[in-house]
Amino acid sequence: MRSDDDVLTSGDYEALAAFRHAVRRYLAFAEAGARSVGLTSQQHQALLAIKAQAVSRPVSIGDLAAELLIKHHSAVELVGRLEKAGFTQRSADVEDRRRVLVSLTASGEGVLAALSVKNLQELRVIAPAFSGLLGQLEKLKGD
Repeated sequence: MRSDDDVLTSGDYEALAAFRHAVRRYLAFAEAGARSVGLTSQQHQALLAIKAQAVSRPVSIGDLAAELLIKHHSAVELVGRLEKAGFTQRSADVEDRRRVLVSLTASGEGVLAALSVKNLQELRVIAPAFSGLLGQLEKLKGD
């Protein structure tokens, strides 16, 4: 059964569409950057996830799969391609030898840093637009 809260206005649709477009523009920018250095978007996301998670703890293949919302075997293949390209390396967990840990190589660190600098610059440019769109979304019916 539908309620009045389920009925969207044309303004609601416009705000949602504008926000989605802004997100997609940023993702297209990031994807183009990844392609420019020979990476797929998913490979770039994997490097970023490994770097971000490694700050607090070693990253396992399972952790990476969960972070990227992919199956374990897909993460294994992804890490294999990144390892072949020289961007990651695997090691056995010293506490649990069955667990495979993944880390970035110096080359992986370098390519990720270069991409991240450009992506952060782009985010700084588009941040005002995102702020405005988020403000619009907060005003949507049903708050």
